Amino acid sequence: MELNRQAIVVTGAGQGIGRAIAIELASAGARLGLIDLEKEKLNETAALCKSAGGDGLQYVADVTVEEQVIRAFNAIEADLGEIRGLVNNAGIVKAELLVSGENGQITSRMSLEQWQAVIDVNLTGTFLCGREAASRMIKNDVTGCIINISSLMRKGSEGQSNYSASKAGVAALATVWAKELARYGIRAAAIAPGGIMTEIFAGVPPEALKQAAAKIPLKRLGEPEEVAHTARFIFENDYFSGRVIELDGGLRL
Repeated sequence: MELNRQAIVVTGAGQGIGRAIAIELASAGARLGLIDLEKEKLNETAALCKSAGGDGLQYVADVTVEEQVIRAFNAIEADLGEIRGLVNNAGIVKAELLVSGENGQITSRMSLEQWQAVIDVNLTGTFLCGREAASRMIKNDVTGCIINISSLMRKGSEGQSNYSASKAGVAALATVWAKELARYGIRAAAIAPGGIMTEIFAGVPPEALKQAAAKIPLKRLGEPEEVAHTARFIFENDYFSGRVIELDGGLRL
């Protein structure tokens, strides 16, 4: 896909990986529909997209609410024209062991709220935005590409029942959509990053970061820009579909 002047939607675009992907696509001339809950952060991303050479328009929406997703996509299509791409990046983490106990007594459990909040944003949000983007591509009879941001933790990580389950689902959706949507000229794929230096690591002590990096064969955490380069590759390679790229520095769970 030629990215110049194409309308691409990026969810969770206010910071981290979403922001880096938006800037990378903007540098290729794409016109970005930026979705997030935080208006201020969206403003910052939009300004960075403009500096990179593309357009970035902001749309405040909760990806877990169907009506808000539809409204945001309506507005993006009205402002930018036919949507040709989507990056499903919006996601949250709420870590907790499934059950903890001591001396035969249960001391803590993952709450239904912790489970549901992560599933709603990470998995249901991906479904709603993917369905909306695909519907419009088919209706407008245009080819396109959907990228889901999964995680290496989709293979299972302690204390992350909700997150691991959601990210496994996100990867599965990409492979299913690749099969279902190919007849319309729509590709779908996923990226599964390992440890990436985003805001989530801002408060982590340097020693803890060093220990985390030591477990990775390349001996460092990844950068958001490296995930962004991968997303651009998927968009620009018209034969790439139905696969999950693991971007983890050689780490295997």
